[in-house]
Amino acid sequence: MRAIFCHIDKSNTMKLLGPTLLILGAILNILALFMLIPLALSIAYDSDNQLAFFSSATITSIAGIVFLLIGRKHHFDFMQPRQVFLITTCAWTGVSLFSALPFLFISKPLGVADAVFEAVSGITTTGSSVMAGLDAMPKDILLWRSLLNWIGGVGIIGMAIAVLPFLRVGGMRLFKTESSDWSDKAMPRAQSLMAMIIYSYIALSIVCCLAFWLAGMDLFNAINHAMASVSTGGFSTSDNSFAQFDSLLIHWIAIVFMLAGAFPFVLFVRLLVNKKFLFFRDTQVRGLLLLVALTTAVLALQLILSEQMGPLRAVTMACFNLVSVITTTGFASGDYQLWGPLALIVFFFVTFVGGCSGSTTGGIKVFRLQIFAGLVKEQIITAVHPRAVISRRYNNRLISSEIIASSISYMFLMTACLVIIAFILALTGLDLLTSFTGAATALMNVGPGLGPVIGPAGNFSSLSDTAKWALSAGMLLGRLEFLTIIVLFSPAFWRA
Repeated sequence: MRAIFCHIDKSNTMKLLGPTLLILGAILNILALFMLIPLALSIAYDSDNQLAFFSSATITSIAGIVFLLIGRKHHFDFMQPRQVFLITTCAWTGVSLFSALPFLFISKPLGVADAVFEAVSGITTTGSSVMAGLDAMPKDILLWRSLLNWIGGVGIIGMAIAVLPFLRVGGMRLFKTESSDWSDKAMPRAQSLMAMIIYSYIALSIVCCLAFWLAGMDLFNAINHAMASVSTGGFSTSDNSFAQFDSLLIHWIAIVFMLAGAFPFVLFVRLLVNKKFLFFRDTQVRGLLLLVALTTAVLALQLILSEQMGPLRAVTMACFNLVSVITTTGFASGDYQLWGPLALIVFFFVTFVGGCSGSTTGGIKVFRLQIFAGLVKEQIITAVHPRAVISRRYNNRLISSEIIASSISYMFLMTACLVIIAFILALTGLDLLTSFTGAATALMNVGPGLGPVIGPAGNFSSLSDTAKWALSAGMLLGRLEFLTIIVLFSPAFWRA
């Protein structure tokens, strides 16, 4: 690390840190405002956690104000790529750390590793948890967990873009570093695009909440599960997750809104602006729905033939759990590991899929898998017709070599991180299945892994602190798609 910093001078450092502190300060003040929501609920129910949320909001706001004051001393007119990478990483890391404060101050506090793990899992919309006894937990804590999912779904960088116009800084680069979206923008300016995305996100959350409530959920559960469904976050209000609800209608509502969260939000913007329903014309959306339909048919048929469930329930449970894992939400309606070896294989592989680019989901993303499938098809054609000239197109657009190169780089970095984190987990004494699927579920931001420890019927509380720190780092790496964080460790990044 000494070699990295040997080329840094003070002016160069502040060119990097000034904008970072300015924007991080604004985001932390917004986070402090969100902490007032569970504080209000805590006061309403006379909970023991009032001081915890008040202290957390105060500390977060003070830190935000200090960062704002320091950042404002250093004028900058535009964002350089290095600043964008640093802001993106610091925003997610900083918000994750400050979001852990309520878990440290509550009446039954978590340890530091547990608190950070829970906060990172919430803000990255992973949905893994170290907290048990959720059914008897105070409502303010449950609401804070759901709010973390909801904030993370739209993206901390989305919040940064929302405040950038007031800071007189253009922010489209930030949006691109937080998500994989490379499709045409429906709005001409970054702030307009982000505003419409936020409107769409809020509208989906409200409609989902109303649908859950009308289907029989109480209002508190409807609010929490709506936030966790649209954000594809997966935090529930019960240790049993969706198994606490017998209604199949509630499960189908969750399926619809988990899929909505997995669609490109640019399509929702186009629906609002141009009144055009273009979802089924999008190659990603068609690919995602086809995968869900095929895997659901396979598992539902297996459940019916093995006489584990009736036809309607089999289709519902298979579709719900598959959509939950494919969209990296992490809800569970039971222990699907009991469905047999075929189910284990299917759930293991769909863990890596994820939703569409530009959505709230994690995972590899459907568009990358489709591009790789196209490259394989191209190789087959050129093997038969060596002189064939093939036009690489996706979604009726030419695919640039930059997109292919970035997709290959992503796969290499993801595989390397998967091996490293699985190795660290194995060193802590975990078995092969727990180590490998734990690393995979963290990097893909899915939630539950496989096996008796971290499977859909378990949680991550029994893991060592070392394992929890490694998984927390993996969740952040996966959410920011690796390169955004890894580039900070390059000597070239820190040179003037």
